[in-house]
Amino acid sequence: MNKLAVPPRAKVKSEALAVRSPIPTIYIGIDPGKGGAIAFLSDMGPFHCMIFDFEDSESLAKLRAASKLRVRAVLEKVSAMPGQGVTSMFNFGANFGTWIGRLEALEIPFDFVTPGKWQKEMFDSMPAKGTDKKEMSRDRARRLFPQVADQLGRKKDHGRAEALLMAEYCRRMDK
Repeated sequence: MNKLAVPPRAKVKSEALAVRSPIPTIYIGIDPGKGGAIAFLSDMGPFHCMIFDFEDSESLAKLRAASKLRVRAVLEKVSAMPGQGVTSMFNFGANFGTWIGRLEALEIPFDFVTPGKWQKEMFDSMPAKGTDKKEMSRDRARRLFPQVADQLGRKKDHGRAEALLMAEYCRRMDK
């Protein structure tokens, strides 16, 4: 047997990997907080780069449309912090549960990601000392996604920025 010959099983596997599907993967990032949002990213197609606030009814329509395609999602896994009021913790939990329910109902595969994990990847080259994480999110998202920078201009748009960065984190972890 020739030393360079590829066993038949490996050849079939490599041929299967060489065939790429024309369907792009849609990456979804979800910030479930009070000012939360959902972001969609894809290398091509109508989901190239979109952001919707939590209350935006169009977000559910886009989520439903995405569920029919190849999709991966991450949902920020955060917990209550000391000093938060009971009402705000309850509302946050309700938002978190709503997003889980939507993803499960539409059979969209998702993972939880902690803020520290996605921020470490997305803020890797940014100075961290004395900088507000919400402002860092808006700054990084505007740099990475200039096509939607106009949707990230207000201080309260940090949820949109974080959703975008989580979708980008999801994309990077999928490669």
